[in-house]
Amino acid sequence: MLTAITRDVSDRLGYCELTFQPRVDIDTQLAIDQHREYQSVLSSLDCDIVNVPPAPDLPDSVFVEDTAIVLDEIAVLCMPGAESRRPEVASVAEVLQEFRPLESIRLPGTLDGGDLLRVGRVIYAGLSTRSNREGIQQLSEITSRYGYAVEAVESRKCLHLKSAATQIAPETLLINPDWADASVFGSYQLIEVDAEEPHAANAVRVGTSLVYPSSFPRTTDKLMQRGFDVMAVDLSELQKAEGAVTCCSLIVESE
Repeated sequence: MLTAITRDVSDRLGYCELTFQPRVDIDTQLAIDQHREYQSVLSSLDCDIVNVPPAPDLPDSVFVEDTAIVLDEIAVLCMPGAESRRPEVASVAEVLQEFRPLESIRLPGTLDGGDLLRVGRVIYAGLSTRSNREGIQQLSEITSRYGYAVEAVESRKCLHLKSAATQIAPETLLINPDWADASVFGSYQLIEVDAEEPHAANAVRVGTSLVYPSSFPRTTDKLMQRGFDVMAVDLSELQKAEGAVTCCSLIVESE
């Protein structure tokens, strides 16, 4: 059974935190409509949609992935690197505690869920403007008790590690090698995004399908030619807020 934990778009989305993208006008109503379509696609893939209570005063709160990482045994609550985002965590924790025991990252450690790429029993943790070595070390200490290894990866020119790489099949990653060192990922098969689409490495894997932005047609073609079932979604307005498809949900597997 799959559950997708999501949260509705805040009316204040236009006041979101930005690091690598210029601020441009965001059509909030269109963002709301696009997010609902995203939820609909997840639902069509047999995900039970569970909504965290709205947080209208928190502009980035739709990006629930940054608040936690969900593993088979536990969920680890993050400490977002942007101070304005830290109030998002408590309400997500209220929902997550129904699914997993909870552990937490503490200051001075900072850690965004978007920097955490779990592949099997390894968690690749991005060193970024939002996640620091102390946060990654705390994650390693917590998760090692459950048999996970944590490997720090330096990302560059992007907000999170998952901007640079995501898992799209059991032994396959989608990657922008300009934003993360491909050699870190060892023996995994790597599919590079089209050079004209540097932001195209972020995909949500649900079963054998990929939820993927419609704004990257070249990389979509590459994926489809390799046999991937691509479910396209338009997230143009959330992308203006440095959002992506993984950002907008926490996928929880349960019996």
